[in-house]
Amino acid sequence: MAKLEDIRVGSRIRGVVGNDPVTAIAVEWFGNFALTLTYKTEDGQLGSIMLYRDMEQNLSLAKDNQWTFDADADQLKLVSEAYRINLAHLFDPYLAVRTSAVEPLPHQISAVYQDMLPQMPLRFVLADDPGAGKTIMAGLLIKEMLARGDLKRCLIVCPGNLVEQWQDELYRKFGLSFTILTNDLLNAAVTRNAFKENDLLIARLDQLSRNEDIQALLSEVSWDLVVCDEAHKMSATVFGGEARYTKRYQLGRLLGDTTENLLLMTATPHNGKPEDFQLFMALVDRDRFAGANHRKKQSRITASVPPDALIHDVPENVFKPDFDVSDVMRRLVKEELLRFDGRPLFPERIAQTITYTLSPDESDLYQMVTDYVRDQFNLAERLDGKRKNSVGFALTVLQRRLASSPEAIYQSLHRRRERLKSRLQEIEDDINRTGGYASLYTPIADDFDEDDYTEEELESMEDEVMDTASASATADELRHEIEILGRLEAKADAVRKSGEDRKWEELSRLLQDNEDMFGPDGRREKLIVFTEHKDTLEYLATKIRGLLGSDGEL
Repeated sequence: MAKLEDIRVGSRIRGVVGNDPVTAIAVEWFGNFALTLTYKTEDGQLGSIMLYRDMEQNLSLAKDNQWTFDADADQLKLVSEAYRINLAHLFDPYLAVRTSAVEPLPHQISAVYQDMLPQMPLRFVLADDPGAGKTIMAGLLIKEMLARGDLKRCLIVCPGNLVEQWQDELYRKFGLSFTILTNDLLNAAVTRNAFKENDLLIARLDQLSRNEDIQALLSEVSWDLVVCDEAHKMSATVFGGEARYTKRYQLGRLLGDTTENLLLMTATPHNGKPEDFQLFMALVDRDRFAGANHRKKQSRITASVPPDALIHDVPENVFKPDFDVSDVMRRLVKEELLRFDGRPLFPERIAQTITYTLSPDESDLYQMVTDYVRDQFNLAERLDGKRKNSVGFALTVLQRRLASSPEAIYQSLHRRRERLKSRLQEIEDDINRTGGYASLYTPIADDFDEDDYTEEELESMEDEVMDTASASATADELRHEIEILGRLEAKADAVRKSGEDRKWEELSRLLQDNEDMFGPDGRREKLIVFTEHKDTLEYLATKIRGLLGSDGEL
């Protein structure tokens, strides 16, 4: 409804001649209750009419082509502010930095604003050392892309034990509210696809890689950005000239196919094998890095290779591949991370390696166990995939415990022999009843990852697998294996009781004779001793208490 006072020269009014708008040419008032309107219709005809107050309910102003400047001022201000914020990145190139609760360091700013944002669409591996703050870099990238209108839908994929940490940091530091993908969220989806209904989502790596139904839902959607934390878990391996793709690697391919921008984050992109690294980089650019030159290699275990070597122990030059990745990958080590004033971010690392030579008895034990492991690995080659994985896992754990301490290898050999001995009795009973042989083993997934388990769960699983998984295919073979384990156990017990432990001797000398272990006032400095196995922990605790004569906290 329009009031008579709203009618001015140039106004377009409906309700004067039917519902077609007319344009006011002249307006003449008669008191406060009536006026004479001279108008022109859409086809150019002129007319005149007297309008009264009781006719206002039939009148309305046509605003389609008229600027009346009578909109709500608060809404106008809100729209103007929203438009200004949308263009803020044109005036402030570091908008995400200034609107986040973080104080980024130089290497974090350079990663986002020099290495990644200029490369849209982005395919990049961020491989800085641990402690560089890769989560902060990802948060800055996400927020900057949101501010620039380049991102609406983002998926973060990380190990299960990190999802809550990601959600918390993104909200507290960047004001970004991400939803964690759960089974309840999947079941409650109105469209039957939670990926479609949630634009900002965090998902567990193995929840996606091990569930084909979830992968089918994931293949139906697209993302503006996918961030994969601990991305080295999605690596593939080349063995015997053949590439072996894990479920996680296949998930990485799927994610790369469903997103415009992909960011892989890992502190260990290279495991020392160029072929594996090239397959990993193929997740970033399949056309460029696929087709690795697979060199056939023979897999074997030797005593000269530390059985518990980790990829963190790979020399730094192994991260310099024979093909250029500088445009799609950045790796800074701790020594290169600086503050704004040029001071190092981390204290200087002074590493000293203490070498030692095994005693003759220790060397004999090491060689005997190594020979046993090698023979069992050869026997395992005839087994099916899952049982082969379990046997391989058990033997690997056994050699790692061999390198840990005489106590750890003795206890492991003893438990394994006792468990296999009990299993042999069960098998002999089955043979007497049914004439058949049934193998027993704890299955290990193809994409098994230690990070998916707590320390207690991992050690319990290691014990279970190591005590039961055997490559023996018959009762006679199992009986022969038990005899070998008996000899190994006896040798380990002899070494243990002899007191010959060269590794402990070096630790003891360090505790007693090294001047770095004492402060200026002569008081003993604190020392952290890392060990992987509970048997070794209890063994060291007893040894250290005996050496220092203290029952204090160890």
